[in-house]
Amino acid sequence: MVRWQKRAWLKAFGAALAAGAACFALASFYVELRYQDRVVSLSLAPPSPVALVYGAGLARGPSPSRILAERLDAALALYQAGKVQKVLVSGDNSDRFHDETEAMRRYAIERGVPAEDVLGDDAGLSTYDSTIRARDVFGVRRVLLVTQRFHLPRALYIANGSGIEAYGVAADEGRDEGSAYTLRELVSRPVALAMVLLQPNANRLPANRGDAN
Repeated sequence: MVRWQKRAWLKAFGAALAAGAACFALASFYVELRYQDRVVSLSLAPPSPVALVYGAGLARGPSPSRILAERLDAALALYQAGKVQKVLVSGDNSDRFHDETEAMRRYAIERGVPAEDVLGDDAGLSTYDSTIRARDVFGVRRVLLVTQRFHLPRALYIANGSGIEAYGVAADEGRDEGSAYTLRELVSRPVALAMVLLQPNANRLPANRGDAN
């Protein structure tokens, strides 16, 4: 390859790379802003049949991690305030030594929520799986999503973009948890946009810990 052809190829490759990066950044920005007006405080959250709590790992015990406990506490506050009638906890139970859903259910029940009002989804392996399974397996059509502020734009985009009327309550309202997760969300938001457009099937394991209806 002659020198001028090599330079032209590198220039074209660089331009394509820059265009791809720009599109990726725009997609991330779009997902972040699309449902920004649906992030509400606990006191202003509209009444909904169910609060969906996304899993966030376990600490030793096993007990919910600090971030997961924060989400659960926010969901319990919604339940106690009469904003929701059920709490749907969605976690990863793919490893028999890591039963995230059971730890979440136990946490809520031990803090006063009746067992029949705590629904559990063992197949919430991702934000997309948890959200789509809430719709398809548990029949959720209106929901309050409970997670940290950095995660809400993506969760809200998936839910509302998939036909669920969703509002989001930040479990870390008034605190800043997002800095360590900025890069992850920058990448994850365009992926969420693509998944909503393509609508791949979520994990199809049956629900076995309650029904939202």
